[in-house]
Amino acid sequence: MQNRLCEMFGIEFPIFAFTHCRDVAAAVSRAGGMGVLGALAFSPEQLELELKWIDEHVDGKPYGVDVVIPVKSADREMGLSDEKSLADTLHGLITDEHWEFVHKILAEHGVPDEPDQASGNGGSPLDQGVLGWTELTGAPLIDIALAHPIKLLASALGPPPPEAIERAHAQDVKVAALIGRKEQAIRDVQTGVDLIIAQGYEAGGHTGEVASMVLVPDVVDAISPTPVLAAGGIGSGRQMAAAMALGADGVWTGSVWLTVAESDMQPPIMEKLLAATSTDTVRSRSMTGKPARQLRTAWTEAWESPDAPKPLPMPLQFILWSYATRRITAAGNRELLGMPVGQIVSRMNKVRTAKEVIYEMIEEYIEVTERLNSELADA
Repeated sequence: MQNRLCEMFGIEFPIFAFTHCRDVAAAVSRAGGMGVLGALAFSPEQLELELKWIDEHVDGKPYGVDVVIPVKSADREMGLSDEKSLADTLHGLITDEHWEFVHKILAEHGVPDEPDQASGNGGSPLDQGVLGWTELTGAPLIDIALAHPIKLLASALGPPPPEAIERAHAQDVKVAALIGRKEQAIRDVQTGVDLIIAQGYEAGGHTGEVASMVLVPDVVDAISPTPVLAAGGIGSGRQMAAAMALGADGVWTGSVWLTVAESDMQPPIMEKLLAATSTDTVRSRSMTGKPARQLRTAWTEAWESPDAPKPLPMPLQFILWSYATRRITAAGNRELLGMPVGQIVSRMNKVRTAKEVIYEMIEEYIEVTERLNSELADA
């Protein structure tokens, strides 16, 4: 394909694949798309190893890294200056009521107790569920990413810090920001980002309230000529063609890569994903404290019950979820086991290689556009 994003990044197809799995990111880039590794769950040391592996297995093809530093960061607002004080302070903000409710959910579903029922202070903030959602834990990930030959630095909760954008541009690295409202897109373009990822309500993970069919053209019109990637509910060539018809220059895909052959999904969660329908997802604050689409589980339903406390703000709620998930996974409890995924999960019903997904998308995209062109010619 020939369009400005293909030319900008030196890729064959304007298909961007967000994934936390290095094997998937490399496979997508080798197949002609753009693999983008989600850095959120990695420590700086782990991210260095992951990116070094991609460098060695991507065959010189371009790839990107996605980081998350919210515009409002807990450590920045509280003036915390080191990771230990960050972790201790955040854990101290979680009420006994919330811990008791988590333990109640686990007990009701037969998840065995741990030797220490407390929240488990100790270890790094990443171990405790803080992840890269603070300046202290997120900024080092940007440093690691920019030390590698990446072509794209993306941010999933607003634009990266201004200094990170400047550093990226100095290294000829493009910067993308993910948004859910037109106003956010305008703001982010004004900060200097090079392309906008317009993610609709159907998407997995953090997502806003506007569906892709409405959001994408609104954003395209508002920020032209800045390129736009359409995200949310995209996993086939027909959906890609629809996104391009709405004015997008390419597509940002995520959920569809969870069930490819290269994915590192464990069998229980893979089985749930392959069997799920679009109505088996729910947009809930029970995972991170912000609205995030995920599999509907006993965990999400418990937080909707009348006796549930209000979910805590980010990153406090994720500390609870991370603690619970560690125990849920160890126990192999399928009722509680969940993860972020979009409504496109209804079409993720068989395992394919990443290359097969890319090629099938392009083949169907060509079929759709040729059919539409033929209908116009016959009009």
